[in-house]
Amino acid sequence: MKQKNYLVIGGTGGIGRAIVKELLQRTADEQSDTDTAHAKIYATYHITQPDFVADHLYWISMDVSDEDSIEQAIADIKQQTTHIDWVINCVGLLHTPHNQPEKALRQLETGFFLQNMQINALASLLTDNPAIFATISARVGSISDNRLGGWYSYRISKAALNMGMKNLSIEWRRSLKDVCVVVMQPGTVDTQLSSPFQGNVADENLFTPAYSAARLLAVLDSMSAAQSGGFVDWAGESIPW
Repeated sequence: MKQKNYLVIGGTGGIGRAIVKELLQRTADEQSDTDTAHAKIYATYHITQPDFVADHLYWISMDVSDEDSIEQAIADIKQQTTHIDWVINCVGLLHTPHNQPEKALRQLETGFFLQNMQINALASLLTDNPAIFATISARVGSISDNRLGGWYSYRISKAALNMGMKNLSIEWRRSLKDVCVVVMQPGTVDTQLSSPFQGNVADENLFTPAYSAARLLAVLDSMSAAQSGGFVDWAGESIPW
């Protein structure tokens, strides 16, 4: 029986790291047949390789804002394995030390806007073709669900990501019959990304990274090519575009 191999892009972030740990745990639990090859988990980091080590976990350097770095990371992975079954892109940008989400159009800055587009939207389109390709988006990327406005760069980049992934699902459906492309909303997760904006979030609606990771992976377990092109939340419920 062939084990799945996984690639977690952004494996050092709050959700990405939790997904790596959940994958390590589940593959260890599944490893009861000594004749079964053990799954490999590849996870990317940006600057400094994490000191978190585990059997069958392989750290790969990748700067998602640099196309050459992405191509090099993919080449490095291909030297170690012939297939990746699941790709989960957890990279996202909401704020920086110098920029916060915009509350009004007059606060929009070209540089910050383009940085959002490059990291949140473009990076997910520079990939290979696995069996499942999931990328973390956000409910605020839904045009239909936008009732509050604001957060221009983040909302626009996530809406662009959603459209890009929808396009990709249609293209791959024509030539790759068994590929599922899915956009996922992880809930409001207690991470550095959401930390400045948790004030109005009820305790029961603020998820730990471990809980969100487990729910997202459970949803992916149930996905097939028939669901390709969907936008779903952590519970598997569809989100309007």
